[in-house]
Amino acid sequence: MIIIPAIDLKDGECVRLLQGRKDEVTSYSKNPAEMAKRWADEGATLLHVVDLDGAFSGNQKNLKRIEEIRKAVSIEIEVGGGIRDMDSIDRLIQLGINRVILGTSAVKNPELVKEASHRYPGRILVGIDARNGKVAIKGWVETTEIDAMEFAKKMEALGAAGIIYTDIVRDGMLSGPNIETTARMVDSLSIPVIASGGISSLNDIKRLAAIEGLWGAITGKALYTGSLDLKEAIQFCASFQPKSSS
Repeated sequence: MIIIPAIDLKDGECVRLLQGRKDEVTSYSKNPAEMAKRWADEGATLLHVVDLDGAFSGNQKNLKRIEEIRKAVSIEIEVGGGIRDMDSIDRLIQLGINRVILGTSAVKNPELVKEASHRYPGRILVGIDARNGKVAIKGWVETTEIDAMEFAKKMEALGAAGIIYTDIVRDGMLSGPNIETTARMVDSLSIPVIASGGISSLNDIKRLAAIEGLWGAITGKALYTGSLDLKEAIQFCASFQPKSSS
């Protein structure tokens, strides 16, 4: 399992929201590219970047900052938030972004997932943000009646290269990840699953690492508040040996 630092962009700054609420915002840096360099210097191999303004509005608002982050680091970057059409996906790929995350657009237009996955094999992920097991969209403002687990299977069938699963209730709360649901998601799919939401400490990393087959874990607030040390988390994952099932 790899540790993936999150950089959430709002009004050009690196921020964290509480349970996705745009009025519950804390700014951690006015220079997201410098933050990206910090995480890369501490050993991250992949960054998770979200355009929050784009997620809420449906149009990407922080492309300049995303480009600055891309120029600042050589490690891989995945980007989500406000990506609703192929033109937006093409633009990000041309900027040098390694993976593109579709969220609301995957719910509203599943054919986009199929088309994008065909054009860019292995580079299109689907972000599934769930509240009580149901998919939420539009920056988590709207909760649908779509079952998150069934939706994940549908996205896999359409060609998605991976699923980013976020438990909204836990996101930004430092209350611990949803281990049980994450484990079920991993067991239900053959494509990589990345966990997100609620990580508060190294102990949470240890609990996630124990989920056999979990590909990665995204962490944001815990890194910014200092309750999780990135180097220590990466070192733990590098040395972790899962218990034998026999």
